[in-house]
Amino acid sequence: MLSGFSSNINPEMLIAAKEAKSWPFEEARKIIKRYEKSCRSEVVLFEAGYGPSGLPHIGTFGEVVRTNMVRHAFHVLTQGEIKTRLICFSDDMDGLRKVPNNVPNCDTMTEYIGQPLTRVPDPFSDGYSSFGAANNARLRAFLDRFDFDYEFASATDYYTSGRFDEVLLKMLAAYDKVMNIILPTLGKERRATYSPFLPISPVTGKVLQVPVIAHNEKKGTITYIEPETAETIETEVTGGKVKCQWKADWAMRWTALGIDYEMAGKDLISSVALSSKICLALGGIPPEGFNYELFLDEKGQKISKSKGNGLTIDEWLTYGSAESLALYMYQKPKTAKRLYFDIVPKAIDGYYACLSAYQRQKWKDRLDNPVWHIHKGQPPKTELPVSFGMLLNLVSASNAENKAVLWGYITCYAQDVTAQSHPDLDRLVDYAICYFDHFVKPGKKFREPDQIERATLRILYEKLDLLNHCADGNVIQNALLDVARKIERYQDHSRISPEGGPGVSISFFQMIYEILIGQKRGPRFGSFVALYGVQETRKLISDALDRK
Repeated sequence: MLSGFSSNINPEMLIAAKEAKSWPFEEARKIIKRYEKSCRSEVVLFEAGYGPSGLPHIGTFGEVVRTNMVRHAFHVLTQGEIKTRLICFSDDMDGLRKVPNNVPNCDTMTEYIGQPLTRVPDPFSDGYSSFGAANNARLRAFLDRFDFDYEFASATDYYTSGRFDEVLLKMLAAYDKVMNIILPTLGKERRATYSPFLPISPVTGKVLQVPVIAHNEKKGTITYIEPETAETIETEVTGGKVKCQWKADWAMRWTALGIDYEMAGKDLISSVALSSKICLALGGIPPEGFNYELFLDEKGQKISKSKGNGLTIDEWLTYGSAESLALYMYQKPKTAKRLYFDIVPKAIDGYYACLSAYQRQKWKDRLDNPVWHIHKGQPPKTELPVSFGMLLNLVSASNAENKAVLWGYITCYAQDVTAQSHPDLDRLVDYAICYFDHFVKPGKKFREPDQIERATLRILYEKLDLLNHCADGNVIQNALLDVARKIERYQDHSRISPEGGPGVSISFFQMIYEILIGQKRGPRFGSFVALYGVQETRKLISDALDRK
């Protein structure tokens, strides 16, 4: 993925962009309307927020990549005449609420519950000044890995340097308005202790959730009772001596920075509404936004930084490309999706299918093609002679975990195709070997054929012997179908064959995969035979019949 935006915005592209239906363009048009109604600031600001209370997860990546897609669509629609910036803001001054279960040395963190994340020692090593700093570094590392154009911002830096002081004083001046916005949404017990300001205890250093017993706009202070000593303490709201409750904090940040656009998960819709009201009370204008659905793990549970469930960035990139991950983020952002290993192969093949289609499309369709958004208007010209799903089947059937062996099959199937001429395919071979070894191989389960299946396989064995060893996938697929149409078990009377008889049931190919490959399904089997080899496939059949 590219960090810069395309500078070549031709008239045909611009016309197509104005009519594009894809969601990034729909979002970009909202920002343009906002810009035209406002005082037209020099720069349009995009923001993505991150809470470093746990390791950065794939959802954080999703928010950044999606925001960048909207930003690029805005760039095209405005012909690059309006400057934009993306701020990745880390709420690292938040208090540690609980110890994550996916970090080392958990026991050492317990005593720091309530401390700002930038005051909690780094449990990983001595490489960083704090837990917050370590997680911030991880966030920046994976954003840099994808060449995102962004600016990193730390809540601790902004609070302690005074960059938020002006708006914090506005929050103090609007204290009663803010309380009237928030209190009706809270339960009785929480209302009794709520304040938009959380003082940082001078005694324990903790971020305190305590009632504010007085506030003084002229002095710029709040007064509270210190839990440890029962002492009445008056403290300034500036200079990093307090932190705002997160809904108030969000609104304060929007106002202070002048944020124009920020996405949020569907679970935060009510929070966005409340923060928007607070933003207006502070004299700011709430940003445009987009509510995306949440990512779920294999059990259907929301992925969490502290639990470490679901798929991580590093895990996806072990088994699939960055582009396939970006495609997954682009597709149906308002639909809840499982984020687990079995989605990776489909995403890889989906990416290359979109890439192949792009070169044949007109601008109208190109701008609604995911790869245009993934590559910021400059998709590469790449054609794959073999799909990733086919590579997985090849590894599975051959049990070959050596790249040279797999490339032997590939070059026999597609002449003049080499690792040097097709580096993308070579990269997919690595992914296929790794994916097979970790997820397919442990679950392979061959089953014994019954009498009808054994008879069918014998016919297939003889039928394949009649084919030319260079037969293409279509010829082989038709030969397989000819066999199945004559066997009652595999006839599908809801379908009609070219000869007018019954079609072929999907159970026919499921049988082949279960008995020959040890899997329940796979890509088009005729294409697989063309890749693997006719005689090699006959060997699979004979081994199955001999119960090897």
